[in-house]
Amino acid sequence: MTDVHLQTLLGDHREAPEDQVKELVAAELLRVRDRSLALTTTILDEPDLTAQHSQLMSPLVWDLAHVGNYEELWLLRAAAGIEPMRPEIDELYDAFEHPRSERPSLPLLTPAESAAYIDQVRRKVLDSLDTVRWEGEGGLLDSGFVYGMVLQHEHQHDETMLATHQLRRGAAVLAERPAPAPRASDWPAEVLVAGGSFVMGTSSDPWAYDNERPAHDVDVPAFWIDATPVANEAYAAFVADGGYDERRWWTEAGWDWRSRSGKRTPAFWHRDSGVWMRRRFGHVEELPMSEPVQHVCAHEADAYARWAGRRVPTEAEWEKAASWDPVTGAKHRFPWGDAAPDARRGNLGQSRLHPAPVGSFPDGASPVGALQMLGDVWEWTSTDFTGHPGFCTFPYREYSEVFFGHDYRVLRGGSWATDPLACRTTFRNWDYPIRRQIFSGFRTARDID
Repeated sequence: MTDVHLQTLLGDHREAPEDQVKELVAAELLRVRDRSLALTTTILDEPDLTAQHSQLMSPLVWDLAHVGNYEELWLLRAAAGIEPMRPEIDELYDAFEHPRSERPSLPLLTPAESAAYIDQVRRKVLDSLDTVRWEGEGGLLDSGFVYGMVLQHEHQHDETMLATHQLRRGAAVLAERPAPAPRASDWPAEVLVAGGSFVMGTSSDPWAYDNERPAHDVDVPAFWIDATPVANEAYAAFVADGGYDERRWWTEAGWDWRSRSGKRTPAFWHRDSGVWMRRRFGHVEELPMSEPVQHVCAHEADAYARWAGRRVPTEAEWEKAASWDPVTGAKHRFPWGDAAPDARRGNLGQSRLHPAPVGSFPDGASPVGALQMLGDVWEWTSTDFTGHPGFCTFPYREYSEVFFGHDYRVLRGGSWATDPLACRTTFRNWDYPIRRQIFSGFRTARDID
């Protein structure tokens, strides 16, 4: 897909001809399905697809059939008014009916049955696309919202499947695609974000989720934020300094997690003859010290920040540093503006199977000069997940609202595994603060002296 076509979908496409946007949606439906199959039936046999590689994750075959069932529910039944194809499997693939630990024992569709089912759903969706009218202000079909929701949902599950691949033991099956990243010749350690009000969230993005809405003014005092995510080299210094054994760096909850878990390094790190190594998708390799640290939980991010004499930024601080132009007073959909992401601006879309070195993608800098705020690693914030002021559930509570509260922490910015369709400066991810299987890192901030 060309940048101009992607730009149509990623921007406010309400003024674009409906038939043109539908053509782009059809192409995107095919693209995301190619990605899903390339992570499942194309490269793994049935035992690997049906196995549970970690109790944190579903069997890959569950994810595969789930994205098809979700698509049937929303694009065939809700949008097109088509009778259910397989109503008897709805409960099996309802993420709220069975915890992940139980899913291997369910009478799931086999890999072959799953592939056939999702292919049949997709064919019906493409056939019905021409007859469905995009109308009804604020509804499922306004600007094709429900199609954007389904596309983003499948890409999100593809990223989840990549996390399962990382946890999977066995021979490497994912093909590396070497892609050198453009890198700045020099960059500051931190950048200043001026104090004052900015617009947080969005009310205009036609495919934004309910938790990104509505746009609202937030006053944020001036602060400093790291110009790049924290690198492996810096985090290794924290480990070497005994950071995991110093109670003073940890919150009460963080120290409890560290004590109960016994963790002393990020996930997938180990030492071999005095050299830091990591396991990545079946490969064991020397830890690249210039890459952003990933597979750390929120407690580890907080402890490192305290050790460094800093703190983890709030969600509002992160979004302001990523999106707000203090000169023009404009809000950017992406850190660099409103142009679609490309290979010069960020590490997104699984073009690499790892983060790019810190200091990469100078063309993707935010207005205040922060680099890599979209892509590479999800960045923990210090903010609990809740709704913006004026939040309204749409189209169902189980996407956002049921997770609101102190149990979940907000992450921002996407990772190298996140598709551009599911990433923007207002996009909000969340997880338990103990989670490390996700492609998570962080950057730090500090108050003005």
